[in-house]
Order: sequence, then C-alpha cells, then structure tokens
Amino acid sequence: MKRIVILISGRGSNMLAIADACAREGWPAEISAVISSRPDTCGLRAAAERGLHTAFIDHRQHPDREAFDTALLQKIEGHAPDLVVLAGFMRILTRPFVEHFTGRIVNVHPSLLPAFTGLHTHRRALEAGCKMAGATVHFVTPDLDLGPIIAQAAVPVLPDDDEASLAQRVLHREHVMYARAIRWFVRDELMIEDGIVRHRSGESQLF
Repeated sequence: MKRIVILISGRGSNMLAIADACAREGWPAEISAVISSRPDTCGLRAAAERGLHTAFIDHRQHPDREAFDTALLQKIEGHAPDLVVLAGFMRILTRPFVEHFTGRIVNVHPSLLPAFTGLHTHRRALEAGCKMAGATVHFVTPDLDLGPIIAQAAVPVLPDDDEASLAQRVLHREHVMYARAIRWFVRDELMIEDGIVRHRSGESQLF
C-alpha cells in the first residue's frame, strides 16, 4: 500500500480528482495527508470533508524558503510517504528538499513542457500564437519544470480563446491525466530509461 502526501496552495481541484480516483478505482494506495502552504484554503476544507488528514504550514511564518522547506519536509516525513504530489502548490522548492524526494515527487504544469516553464503559461501560449496548448505531469528535479515527463495532455487553442477559457479546458484535462499518472506510479507501471519515462505495458502517455 503506497502512501501519498498531496501539497496544495488553493482550491485543490487536482487533489480532489486524485483522491476521488484513488477511492473509486481502488488503487493500492492511500492519501495520507493533504498539506497546504496557506491556512485558509478551500482545498483544505474539501479534503477534510472527504475524511482526509489535513495540515498547513504558513509560509509567512518562516523567515526564508530554506526554513519553510525544512518545516515542510519534517511535516511530510511524519507521514512516511512513497509519493509526494504537487497539486497547485505555489512555492518554488529548494534543491535540498527536491533532492530528498528524488524519484518520488511529481508535479503538473499547465503547458506542454519544455515550452513555457514558469508562470503565466496560457497567456504566453496565446501571445505566441500557439495552435496547441496543454499540460504536463513530470517528476520534479531541482531544475524548475524540467524533470522527466510522465504524461502530457494536448488541447487545441480556439480562435476565440482568452486566458481564462484556455486555462479551464486545460485544467479539465489535467484532472484526468494527473490521476492516471499517479495510478501508474502506485501500481509500479512506470520506468525511466535514459531520462525518458515509459509505461511498462505501453499505455499511451498522451491525453
């Protein structure tokens, strides 16, 4: 039974999609904790309503990123996780934190990586005239948004799209893709060869 800790900073819609899929599909896993970097998020309330253990570590109560990450790592390790899932966690993590969880920390980023790392991805895709946008699930490494890619979802950019409409369609695909990627991990269906993540049975990693 794999133990999963999910980190959020806001509404936690991907967290809820993962938790619901875990329960619905009977994964060999449990959501051990949902931890927020903010104390008053609706994501924490929604997790508690599903009976999940919740906690928060307010980044404003720590003098710097290193101190926050140390406190966060200690909180996470209290749940002995096999996997740490970043689900809308709006903090850049320090190298020691990421390296501590090497191979067992994943993130979803709202672009087709390696394009548009960082923030404002949908705006930048529209400004660049992209015909496709999307999202990427990847292992987290110290290099921001550049870890090995587990899965990607492609969404066409429509002529009348604005930042909000594109973001909403991408998020809808994220919910399906991220849950599937976590299921693959907990069922030991992923392997990494020469920095490339593959599904052991050849299941499509494109959504």
